[in-house]
Amino acid sequence: MPLVRRILWAAIVVWLTATAAFIALRLLPGDAIAAQLMDSGADAAAIQARRDALGLNDPWTVQYIRFLAGLLRGDLGESLNSGQSVSELIAFNLGPTITLAGAALAVAIGLGLGLGLAAALPGWRIVGGAARFAISLGLSTPIYWTGTLAIYVFTVQLALLPSGGAGRLSQLILPAAVLGFHTATGVARVVQHSVQSAAGADFVRVARAKGLPERHVWLRHVLRAGLLPVTTVIALQAGFLLSGVVITEALFVRPGLGRLLLDATLRQDYPVVQGVVMLTAVMYVAVNTVADLLNRLLDPRVRV
Repeated sequence: MPLVRRILWAAIVVWLTATAAFIALRLLPGDAIAAQLMDSGADAAAIQARRDALGLNDPWTVQYIRFLAGLLRGDLGESLNSGQSVSELIAFNLGPTITLAGAALAVAIGLGLGLGLAAALPGWRIVGGAARFAISLGLSTPIYWTGTLAIYVFTVQLALLPSGGAGRLSQLILPAAVLGFHTATGVARVVQHSVQSAAGADFVRVARAKGLPERHVWLRHVLRAGLLPVTTVIALQAGFLLSGVVITEALFVRPGLGRLLLDATLRQDYPVVQGVVMLTAVMYVAVNTVADLLNRLLDPRVRV
């Protein structure tokens, strides 16, 4: 039953996300067809005829029903600008985004665990202070500023890494490091507080009262309990990772879903924006659902 309820809630979240995207896009003034045909010198009658052909002049309720019916069939529609299938556009741009997100997530997990533990463990005054400073810096600075600074230092000044493009490992290092660093700080903050909270728990005081060595207390009791929330926070940071991809791909001139979404939003290409938003919502909900189920398996307290 818990699994069924979770899947039901996941479906509701995806539906609400699709509905919000549908309404928000149609509240914006203008549309892709008007902008496209006006640039080519078409008159108002030609624009209206084209909108009629695409069903953009139909009432919102009719468009919404048609949109939901297409989703149920797995049809995301066609781009208003290029006429290409939205599914094909997403499939073409999905690879670079998954590569960037996967590399950034690997950086985030390793760096986040390291910074969080360094900030939480006692006796590491200088290292812990540096880790806490790095965490605060990552949480308080915009990713666009960090990315611009990284380009200036490693591309302009040192000429070590390229600032854009995709296809080579050297073109992946800088954007993955920037995106991974910002994602890592959220993981590190939760690890820090979780480990510190576990260190003051009753079962840890009991372990010390039994005369267990301090190293044994930390390894077998504090860290074992304090690191359990890591799976949940990594899944939650996936949401930031997906939104951060949009800025990162634009800043480092990389192909991918982020660039596709940004360009489609600026051109008000409804089907493309809706398709990318739907895919993002499904991925986010799926990752968080798996993380919740995994957390229930790892932590008996959650099951209780």
